Amino acid sequence: MTHCHSETVRIPEEGEGRPIVLVGPPNVGKSALFFRLTGRYATISNYPGTTVDLLMGRLPEGGSLLDTPGTRSLFPLSAEEQVTRSVLLTARPQAVIQVADARHLRQALLLTLQLAELEVPMILDLNLMDEAQAEGVEIDLEGLAARLGIPVVATVAVSGQGLDRLQALIPEARVPRVRPTYDPPLEEALQRLEAQLPPEPGRRYWAIGLLLSDPVILQQIPDEALRREAAALRQALEEHYGRPLLYIFVRQQHRWAEELLKDLVRWAPRTVGLWARVRGWLDVLTLHPIVGWLFIALVLWATYQIVGVFGAQVLVDFLEETIFGAWVIPWLTALAERWIPWTLVRDFLLGPYGQISMALTYGLAIVLPIVSTFFLVFSLMEDSGYLPRLAAMLNRPFKALGLNGRAVLPLVLGLGCVTMATMTTRVLHTRKERVLVTLLLALAVPCSAQLGVIFGMIAMAGPAALGIWLGVVAAVLGLVGYLAARVVPGESSDFILELPPLRIPRLDNLFLKTLARLEWYLKEVVPLFMLSTAILFLLDRLRVLGWIQAGMSPLVTEWLGLPPETAGMFLLGFLRRDYGAAGLFDLARQGLLTGHQILVSLVVITLFIPCIATVMMMIREHGWRTAAAIAAFVFPFAFFVGGLIHRWLLWTGWG
Repeated sequence: MTHCHSETVRIPEEGEGRPIVLVGPPNVGKSALFFRLTGRYATISNYPGTTVDLLMGRLPEGGSLLDTPGTRSLFPLSAEEQVTRSVLLTARPQAVIQVADARHLRQALLLTLQLAELEVPMILDLNLMDEAQAEGVEIDLEGLAARLGIPVVATVAVSGQGLDRLQALIPEARVPRVRPTYDPPLEEALQRLEAQLPPEPGRRYWAIGLLLSDPVILQQIPDEALRREAAALRQALEEHYGRPLLYIFVRQQHRWAEELLKDLVRWAPRTVGLWARVRGWLDVLTLHPIVGWLFIALVLWATYQIVGVFGAQVLVDFLEETIFGAWVIPWLTALAERWIPWTLVRDFLLGPYGQISMALTYGLAIVLPIVSTFFLVFSLMEDSGYLPRLAAMLNRPFKALGLNGRAVLPLVLGLGCVTMATMTTRVLHTRKERVLVTLLLALAVPCSAQLGVIFGMIAMAGPAALGIWLGVVAAVLGLVGYLAARVVPGESSDFILELPPLRIPRLDNLFLKTLARLEWYLKEVVPLFMLSTAILFLLDRLRVLGWIQAGMSPLVTEWLGLPPETAGMFLLGFLRRDYGAAGLFDLARQGLLTGHQILVSLVVITLFIPCIATVMMMIREHGWRTAAAIAAFVFPFAFFVGGLIHRWLLWTGWG
């Protein structure tokens, strides 16, 4: 039915011929399989018209492998599922490898059925076979392959088991020969619609899409009379069954899957080992309404120690002060003074707002070690199976903010780098959720580089300052999130999350994932740092920065009660958030700020727009109108709250 499409999908060019496409739900080891098959030859490409990424890599024997976002159905609900379906409809894949969880074969066969109705050549890969066998699941692979009419292989992607067999079977991918027969009323309606569609592969899938009033399918069918007939048939069938038609289809497909698996799957008794018992206890405790929160506190503490202390302090100090500060920058400065006669060029490269002295130092010496350690922790939580449990625990409190537990991913990532976290809002299913999380990130989530400086300043102001600062930031986060959820148009998505088993992560898989995400960071974020620094250089040369600082002085001294020097620190905080905090720290260390002023300045710098790189990322992800609206709210709001805190502290006599 590709002739009906009004636009062409551009798939990243990674070799000749049509791609081989990986398809499957989340948490089945699809990404691990991709990295095992492609190794380092991977690129990330944004799908046209969306903010969902596709992963493209080269296979060792030639050809390209495309990893699609997780999907459970080809009649999609989320943005990820819509992208996967669009790739299958438009890319004309050479073969589809459906990656399934061997422990949940019946659910996997629902997607197999839809691929069969779409008539794409495919292989069924039963991954996580080691965990299935540990639970006593035994599958007759040859019998299943015979009934489906396609190659079926068992793999353990994280260890590489079965991957040679999978690669050898790719040329043997075939269209499944099974076609379920639905109840007579459904079959009659489908046959009526199929008879009016062009005689091309996939007519049954397109007929079901018409009957379900799938908006993308309807858009691609030019025959208005056929669309009206499909709508009438749907209404008649829903009146006949008394249920939504999608529910009827899914129920009958489940029945078909059970019948197909008869005598092919059995459960053999297994002796429960020590790890299985420990995993069972942890499963209960991590989701316990009380103990689960203790686990969250422990995980966040460990994350801060690894990212905030080791990454943001130990590694950053070594790279910034020793590598760049003592070696790289002095050596390049001497080289530039000797070989570059133009002062403007030298300043552009190595001046206060230089591409090397500021942009690359920031991107490689300050942020890189922070995001590296965070990506490592993030991969550890992901591969261990704890991340979905964290999302499940936070789902209820997030509902008050118009979000669900899935929002924990970018919000936690924001403690590492807000710019990166803004990019990861694309994992959320609706535009409303993405905008809400971007707003909260921009407003009240300090990055770990800034957190280290903040905690150093708070130590000067006393322990009471920490409680006040945390209380103000938490109150702002809750209040703004609650009100914004009722102002920002759109709908929130349902929170449906499959909890994978807790696992012991493999070091090689953690290493591969971390490297892939670092490649993403270096390609996507570092160029933004360089562009932002170039803008700063231009503004400085035009003396606009000095005018802005002078214009901010009355607001800073009269409304916030801070010394005039802090105006420059706030301006620098917009350009580079941690530099602004570091400037305030230096003023406090010189004795120019009282405890009262330290607290006010920290509240403002925390609620401030994170940095110009984050603004650029907001424009990239959400468009300039949304980015401008968020900035227009956050800037004055940060100073408004700071002024209120200043007057409240004067009234209480604190500091």
